[in-house]
Amino acid sequence: MSGPTQRPSDMHPNPTFHSADHAKDLALVRARAFGTLAVNGAEWPETAHVPFLLSDNGQTIDLHLVRSNPIARLLKDPRPARLTVLGPDGYISPDWYGIDDQVPTWNYVAVRLSGRLELLPQDDLPGLLDRQSDAFEARLLPKPIWRMSKVSDDVMTRFLRMIVPCRFHIAQVEATWKLGQNKLDAVRLMAADHVAQSAFGADMAELAKLMQEPPEL
Repeated sequence: MSGPTQRPSDMHPNPTFHSADHAKDLALVRARAFGTLAVNGAEWPETAHVPFLLSDNGQTIDLHLVRSNPIARLLKDPRPARLTVLGPDGYISPDWYGIDDQVPTWNYVAVRLSGRLELLPQDDLPGLLDRQSDAFEARLLPKPIWRMSKVSDDVMTRFLRMIVPCRFHIAQVEATWKLGQNKLDAVRLMAADHVAQSAFGADMAELAKLMQEPPEL
């Protein structure tokens, strides 16, 4: 099976910020392990905020949904879907550049995956939950790993009735790494120093680090 493809991105009008580094984009997806799932509904797009596991080969994502979720109800057949994963983001004041005639902006990292979402057999659910909890708990070491086997049979039976396992097959990868690469190095670095001291955004320390040394796109 061939892997995900890439195409010219429409996520941002400036191609300077478009990523062509497939491995880097998926590394962010794997590290974040949480995103916004979107599927077309009858009246408007249906969305869900989901934790997930990216496969070792980077071609599929496994996740679960509450059975009553509108997306789950739409999955009588596989459907086109998108999953958006955000990295750090934050407001950039024009004053931080140290030069005139600048405007406010927002720097951010985002990866958008397009593909096909399907229900998995319900029998796959216990294994998916085991893999998911093991993977997430492993990030908390040296804390002892909590495992699904610690849940009583009665509680587990009720829990398994409430959710459904799903698989997202990745067909396309698009990503924006907007880190001030369109500015002179000295100007971008000056702004990064201010970002490191700001609290107006998410994970500002990581955003400042990326602005200081933007990855190759």
